[in-house]
Amino acid sequence: MKKSKIGKTLPVPGLLQEAGDPLESTGSGMAATLNLANHFLIAMPSMQDPVFGGTVVYVCEHNENGVLGVVINKPTDMTMEVLFERIDLKLESSVDVDAPIMFGGPVQDDRGFVLHTPGQRYSSSLTVTEDVAFTTSIDVLEAVAAGDGPPRMLVSIGYSGWSPGQLEDEISRNGWLTVGADPEILFNLPIEERYTAAMRLLGIDPLMLTSEAGHA
Repeated sequence: MKKSKIGKTLPVPGLLQEAGDPLESTGSGMAATLNLANHFLIAMPSMQDPVFGGTVVYVCEHNENGVLGVVINKPTDMTMEVLFERIDLKLESSVDVDAPIMFGGPVQDDRGFVLHTPGQRYSSSLTVTEDVAFTTSIDVLEAVAAGDGPPRMLVSIGYSGWSPGQLEDEISRNGWLTVGADPEILFNLPIEERYTAAMRLLGIDPLMLTSEAGHA
């Protein structure tokens, strides 16, 4: 894996408004018909996409400019310990140094993003709900290193983005299931259990689904 730039220049894809942002509207004028912020996107078993197959995505923002989310169940081979070494921060707190960094998605996959419980204010941060915030600035990790970080967090490399109307089209073709997000699944549940747990929020056993539902 190439070296992360999380400690150097963290963008603010939040958000969805910066000039040149990959999610910026291209003039189609298509407004989102859904607002899936604070929802899970659950990939249908039929999805064969090598990036998103088998994933759960937490949606941070959804508006007329597109959708921004973070995959929450696809760990990389990078740990918190390795990440903090790369950004020259010494961990002084009781952080789980072996916790894996997530692959958040294919957009800006050399940069870091943090989902966490709100509280302390950071310089580039979006409050999604009273339970979840999304931060792109290094100060959140500096706080973690000093032992004053958020009590619960998920760190990812890269994020997931859809242009206006793209996600709605994928949902209409049975590529994704959607359900209101549960922060317990996001922050506390073991990674390998998150897909099944997200499905069960809908009252669905993944084993009951077949690949006949369609393709993303």
